[in-house]
Amino acid sequence: MEKIKISTAQFENKSEDKEYNLSIIEDLSRQAAAQGSQAIAFHECSVTGYSVARHLSKKQMLELAEPVPAGKSIIKLKEIASKNNIVVLAGLFEKDESANLYNTYVCVDKTGLIARYRKLHPFISPYLSPGNEYCLFEINGWKCGILICYDNNIIENVRATALSGAQVIFMPHVTMCTPSTRPGAGFVDPELWHNRDIDPTSLRLEFDGMKGRGWLMKWLPARAYDNGIYVVFANPVGMDDDQLKNGCSMIIDPFGDVIAECRSFDDSFVSAHVVPGKLAQAGGYRYIHARRPELYKNIIGQDHHAEQKVIWLDDKQ
Repeated sequence: MEKIKISTAQFENKSEDKEYNLSIIEDLSRQAAAQGSQAIAFHECSVTGYSVARHLSKKQMLELAEPVPAGKSIIKLKEIASKNNIVVLAGLFEKDESANLYNTYVCVDKTGLIARYRKLHPFISPYLSPGNEYCLFEINGWKCGILICYDNNIIENVRATALSGAQVIFMPHVTMCTPSTRPGAGFVDPELWHNRDIDPTSLRLEFDGMKGRGWLMKWLPARAYDNGIYVVFANPVGMDDDQLKNGCSMIIDPFGDVIAECRSFDDSFVSAHVVPGKLAQAGGYRYIHARRPELYKNIIGQDHHAEQKVIWLDDKQ
């Protein structure tokens, strides 16, 4: 297994405008490939838009969603991957032959679909069904997994994916800048986005504070560190429907260090090399091998007790 170069992107998608969103995915993929990247990751529902699903009926959701791998967007992603010789990872709403709907993330190369993952904990729309399995696939010899947004907040999902063999976990999100019970949370005023060229400082303070990056840094590096994995985090920047998102797509190494991060307000990407040597050097590698599953396997797998259950908020942050 040799080092490979991976990119993670951020862009301002347009709700329900798959043609536009795919054009941005194509442009950023072309640029990343020209700079030597073997793979590029985009955010959750980057093809369709995400927050708009709050307002859609099931009929409208079915019209927006596509079958996988037969849908037009998957075919377009394959074309992008083939033309630029790069692996592309992107998200969309999926429908199956029984009209079930899923929040899905795909990995596509020049041969077609490599992997499909359905979000385990969907909540943006009552019409979405949860996926029921983890995902493991390879990119240039590296074992990879996918977990979408809130899936990563349930720490068992990350550990299970790592224990399945994943060395890199792609974590597409649409997150931050949303109200929550956590201190400092809340929306960021869209007016700051519209005035970003005149007053970038006020917007950056909001994006980097506890409404945004400050919260993310409480937990995301820990997922990489505890499991000894590379994390590829992708998040939109700008307006997603009526909600402002702060981007900061990043790559984190097995030591929990951010080794590349998007820091502009533009549609953009950053890249980093993932190297095999760090996997065994990181603390997470030792922690996994020091586990004593006999102590807690029956605890971790047990059902929730009534006193353990909490009210889930709409934003799940």
